[in-house]
Amino acid sequence: MYLVVGIGNIGKEYDNTRHNVGFLMLDYYINSKNLNFSKEKFLAYYTEELFDNEKVIYIKPKSYVNLSGEVVRKYVDFYKIPIENILIIIDDINLEIGRLRLREKGTSGGHNGLKNIFLHLGTENIKRLRIGVSNDKKYDMKDYVLSKFSDSDLKILNEKKKEVLKIIEDFPKYNFDKLMNKYNKNE
Repeated sequence: MYLVVGIGNIGKEYDNTRHNVGFLMLDYYINSKNLNFSKEKFLAYYTEELFDNEKVIYIKPKSYVNLSGEVVRKYVDFYKIPIENILIIIDDINLEIGRLRLREKGTSGGHNGLKNIFLHLGTENIKRLRIGVSNDKKYDMKDYVLSKFSDSDLKILNEKKKEVLKIIEDFPKYNFDKLMNKYNKNE
């Protein structure tokens, strides 16, 4: 069994904000599969599908970014999902807009949602798809990550959607080293 988690904040006021790029990309994937997040459990919207007789659960925590770990832990415990079968989709201010980077371990890079997931799962060895949202140091970090994308930023992200779709699709199929080799370009 696999778990794919899009990180973001629930509410219309957070649509198209930098912190919600995990929701944005996971929504794109789910819509492309003609699925929807119509079910709720453990303070998250969720849906699921089968890949080669393996269940993949997709969730969007409703707990806000900084408390995402509590929700992830509930899914891991209830479904007995191995830590190595989790993929977190998050924003990354340390990457230029639209840049994608897969990592299977390491620090949070200052991302409070990821810190909370590490805390609740007891490890930093969590696979993640980091999506660049850039960083404008003229603004306070909290205000910046909660700011809306510009039209040009959204255009760049829209161009990356198909690649993100392939990454999510490939996650339960392939060894993670193979995924990183395939998708981590220009490192």
